[in-house]
Amino acid sequence: MSISPIIVGIRFQPVGKIYHFDAAHSQDLQVGDQVVVETSRGLQLGEVTEFVANPAPPPEGAWKSIHHKATPRDLVLRQLLQKKELEAMINCRAKLAELKTPGVKIVGAEYTFDGSRLSFLYSTEAEGKIELRDLRNAMQRIYPRAKVEMRQIGPRDVAKMLGGMGACGIDSRCCSRFLTDFSPISIKMAKEQGISLTPSEITGMCGRLRCCLIYEYEQYVEARKNLPKRGKRVETPKGEGKVLDVFPLRQGIVVLLDTGLQQEFPHDQIQPWDELEALRRKSQEPCGEHENGGCTCGKDRPAEASEPPIEPAPKSEPPQMPVSAFKKKKMKKWPRESGKNY
Repeated sequence: MSISPIIVGIRFQPVGKIYHFDAAHSQDLQVGDQVVVETSRGLQLGEVTEFVANPAPPPEGAWKSIHHKATPRDLVLRQLLQKKELEAMINCRAKLAELKTPGVKIVGAEYTFDGSRLSFLYSTEAEGKIELRDLRNAMQRIYPRAKVEMRQIGPRDVAKMLGGMGACGIDSRCCSRFLTDFSPISIKMAKEQGISLTPSEITGMCGRLRCCLIYEYEQYVEARKNLPKRGKRVETPKGEGKVLDVFPLRQGIVVLLDTGLQQEFPHDQIQPWDELEALRRKSQEPCGEHENGGCTCGKDRPAEASEPPIEPAPKSEPPQMPVSAFKKKKMKKWPRESGKNY
């Protein structure tokens, strides 16, 4: 009898991605418990963050099962590995300085839970691939019991690992507090929200565009759909003018009137000038709905060229018969019977 899977979300870093595992054989789990699971990189210790009701199909055909619930011994072992990671990172930085490899920074080191792999995380600003074979071989001789790997990470991942104050002044950066994934950010998002394009205003501590530029981007795009663009002519209750600026969230439009006055109007009081002009021109065009027959609406010709209506001829009175001829005419007598009316 097969056991139906119980899918749980497990996170391996304090603010990291959530991965799904099958907890059918560990049904006493609760959110917040520490568990040991088998991953593609070996055994790892993670935290249960959620129970997934309707999970998506697994990409590899089946979910991996939880190895076991973490014991106090497992938690102590993880603390010892964290101390070894710090020591390994210091040794790797020292060896990198000896090799004099420019443009490379060692950010951290990670052990798998079983100690079979040791990964050194590095970042670089150099273009192209950096050859670190000598550094890896040197660290492999220092740590022969683990398989040493060199893994490159981006500047945003570096900022997330290091933490610190954000560019906006918050004591902890968004990526270190709650961002599990980095969304693609473009300069268009700043333009759409009317944010100054000064580098200090839109650049984060990582040197890339701030992640917060995407927080309200969709709301601004939705709010701008019914607003005219800058430079467009519009019709206002106080006359025609040109749009100087728009405020999407409050649906306000700043218009420079032809009289020289600058004023803000709500969106419902503004009408596009080009649409009104198109309606005016359409109303003056001849009728185009009667191609084969005559036009009945009078729109196919100008008013000044239309012919005057034809007045109907006066009705002629019937000719009068002379009185003398009327007397001479013999009248036909109809038979009359009593009791009958004709």
